[in-house]
Amino acid sequence: MTNSESRDLHLGSSHESKQLRTFVSGEDWGTPALRVLADRLRHYRAPSSSWAPADDETHGGVTSSVGMPTSVASANDIKVSPTSKRAAVLLCLFQGAEGELRVILTKRAGSLSSHSGEVALPGGKRDEGEDDKATALREAHEEIGLEPSHVRIVAVLEPFLSKHLLTVTPVVGIVPEHHKFEPRPNAGEVDAIFDVPLEMFLKDERHRTEDRQWLDVQYRVHYFDYDAPDGKKFTIWGLTASILIHAASIILQRQPDFPEFWPDFDAMTKHVRDGKGSGNLP
Repeated sequence: MTNSESRDLHLGSSHESKQLRTFVSGEDWGTPALRVLADRLRHYRAPSSSWAPADDETHGGVTSSVGMPTSVASANDIKVSPTSKRAAVLLCLFQGAEGELRVILTKRAGSLSSHSGEVALPGGKRDEGEDDKATALREAHEEIGLEPSHVRIVAVLEPFLSKHLLTVTPVVGIVPEHHKFEPRPNAGEVDAIFDVPLEMFLKDERHRTEDRQWLDVQYRVHYFDYDAPDGKKFTIWGLTASILIHAASIILQRQPDFPEFWPDFDAMTKHVRDGKGSGNLP
């Protein structure tokens, strides 16, 4: 076993050694830690949602200034039409040089007509006949050149509900041999491809918030500032930040060091349906 293979991911489970011994798959996950993570995430089941049909085949985008897990929406009795638009994003994980879990992100092209220059997870609208896994893999291949054969899907997390009542499903994939990935950004969609430590989204160090108001609804936007090794600076915020906070808490098995503060989506959705404010949040 090499030094890199012996490094451990801080997964927070007291049963990791037992899991590793009982993992029956013959797949090569690159390191024992990634194998343990894959085994645990394959047993994850997202909370059920009373309104998000599994086979809905409509379309949508993936950026928003605010969002919430659908279990929170259901708990607040927020009703969404069965024709709600759907999208999927790929949380592509790999093990870094120091044994940490890292996630791949993109900076949207400055030439795009909406949300230009913003940081996003690879992903996009669901095409007819696709499931969330297929959408996430296809979009990642189109946007950053990631071959689907290099990704092993291990979990589908609960969908998020955006400010426009779009459901966005995070799909978790592991790239055991990240060194073979050669980024190829789609010039029409992506300006940059980079990766960050997943644990960053549970820490307060690079985290800041902005409390906003839309009509009579108070809501909080999360921001994370990241300085890349090449000197480039990125800000991850809004729906992408909310998805990463939630995903990191599931994958790393601990809560963030800060309150998430879910907005009153019942009031928000009522305003959207009533056509107030053109359905847009500031």
